[in-house]
Amino acid sequence: MTFLPVAPWPLLLVLLVAALAAVWWNPTSRTVPGESRATHWRLTAAALLLGLSAVRPAVPGEQVDTTAANLNVYFVVDTTSSIIAEDYADERPRIQGVAADIAAIAEALPGARYSVVTFDQDARVRLPLTTDTTALDAAVETLLPESYEVSRGSSVTQAKDRLKSLLEQAAARAPERGRVVYYLGDGEQTAADPPAPFDMAKGLVNGGAVLGYGTTQGGRMKATRSRFDSSRDYIKDPTTGEDARSVISEDTLRAIAGQLGLPYLHRTSGDSIDPAVAGIDLERFGTSEEIEKQKVLARRELYWPLLIGVAGIAAWEIGAAATALLQTRRRKEPR
Repeated sequence: MTFLPVAPWPLLLVLLVAALAAVWWNPTSRTVPGESRATHWRLTAAALLLGLSAVRPAVPGEQVDTTAANLNVYFVVDTTSSIIAEDYADERPRIQGVAADIAAIAEALPGARYSVVTFDQDARVRLPLTTDTTALDAAVETLLPESYEVSRGSSVTQAKDRLKSLLEQAAARAPERGRVVYYLGDGEQTAADPPAPFDMAKGLVNGGAVLGYGTTQGGRMKATRSRFDSSRDYIKDPTTGEDARSVISEDTLRAIAGQLGLPYLHRTSGDSIDPAVAGIDLERFGTSEEIEKQKVLARRELYWPLLIGVAGIAAWEIGAAATALLQTRRRKEPR
């Protein structure tokens, strides 16, 4: 069993002694309704349980893999309407491929800190840097494309300023940490002006990849967020009246990859994630003597059952005090 106190041991010991003294040497204890030796023992048990929970006892659990603990990983995700085009695999939406690849990258880079930035007409940080993979999963599962009804066209480099700012801040605060970028999209430029380049300073991006989704044949897109089309039909091309189709632009994606200094990879269902993480220098940014020391056994915390016991005793005492007070008032009422 291991312990991880919430405060220094001497301080916790002093607080525990003070609590026990308050229980047993309270000069007003004989005048409190319902006060008894049994109450003293219950309060003693509560103080001891609270003191033990404060040292956070735990038993060893599974081994924690922190291979990439010295990395910041930024997922830049296209959330324009085209990301739900149904040409990923078996006519599934591209966003499913995006979600699967993000999960695979997180699994391949355990212990890293992850962030999610989305872009359509605007760029937003959906998830600040965190090591919580559950939060990452939740952020990815709730990704939705912008409504095609309000879309005014978007640029494939809409997130460039937001990403640049995040990378510069990370480099200033923790220059020893690697900064890895994954751009996930289809390269379809719908804004009137050509996309502005990703003008990143040299050394700001230390690895990653540009991942492309879709086909040259294109895929149809359902109006999944339509407020007016209750049938959820496919989005129509206003010029032809036929189902609109989104087509991948690999030339655009390759240009973005060149600007970021990253490889471009076209993604289809079943592709291995290995090529996307192969270029990351884990010897420099992932592992070190200090990082290896972090590969410790996970802790299975035991403090919460102790706190449940404290809560049970507190509920008992509140109920007993309320009953005693009620009985006292009844005895004082005139008959």
